[in-house]
Amino acid sequence: MSSNNLSILDFISIPDLFSILNASFGFLAIVMVINGELILAAQFMLISVIFDSIDGWVARKTNRNDECGFGKNIDSLCDVISFGVAPGIFLYFATLTQDIRYINILVSLLIVICGILRLSRFNVISDIGTIKDKFVGLPIPTTAVVLSSFYLSGFFTKDISIIIMGTISILMISTIEYPKIKNVKIASIALILILMVCLPQNIQISIMNIPAKALFILSIIYLIFTPFMALFTNLKSGPHVR
Repeated sequence: MSSNNLSILDFISIPDLFSILNASFGFLAIVMVINGELILAAQFMLISVIFDSIDGWVARKTNRNDECGFGKNIDSLCDVISFGVAPGIFLYFATLTQDIRYINILVSLLIVICGILRLSRFNVISDIGTIKDKFVGLPIPTTAVVLSSFYLSGFFTKDISIIIMGTISILMISTIEYPKIKNVKIASIALILILMVCLPQNIQISIMNIPAKALFILSIIYLIFTPFMALFTNLKSGPHVR
């Protein structure tokens, strides 16, 4: 059969439906930001994180054969929307003041650019198959997890958010190797926290935004612990003798 006659149905699989849900909630998050509903936007970005995790899990459980790379490409394109464009627009609107209006535009754009570069490099590395158990650079869903949990935690300040998101952008395109979270208990705790953060805001306020605070703190630990451990390991090993 000619490649020109192949339809979407010849490529799409069940995991891709979760990727599309990921992008859908990323798009809805953007719409909510434009409408001034930043709390809903933050929650929608976190829901995108859940669907992004599910698509990979389903692909592994169904032993998907993705020789053409359709699943990998659709996953990356959806991630650009939910974890690149959505956080960028969210940060811009959440920090929109006269004092930092140009800096927040630059950092918001940096999130999008570094996210695109991060995902492009990931696709190349996955094709080569050089690293299986780690991420090279901070994984892009971290943008949504950190920014959303920070905003919903009650800790949010405009200046600090710009610093944090600028740092995350640089870490995404760094060569620091971040571990993949394969521990079931840790992954379950993260999932429960995200689901609790996505509860209606009146419930969140009644429990003092504790799930959002916990999710933010855990994500920051993951963000900074790995670089410090890598630095400590390099210092401990000492200079290499040729």
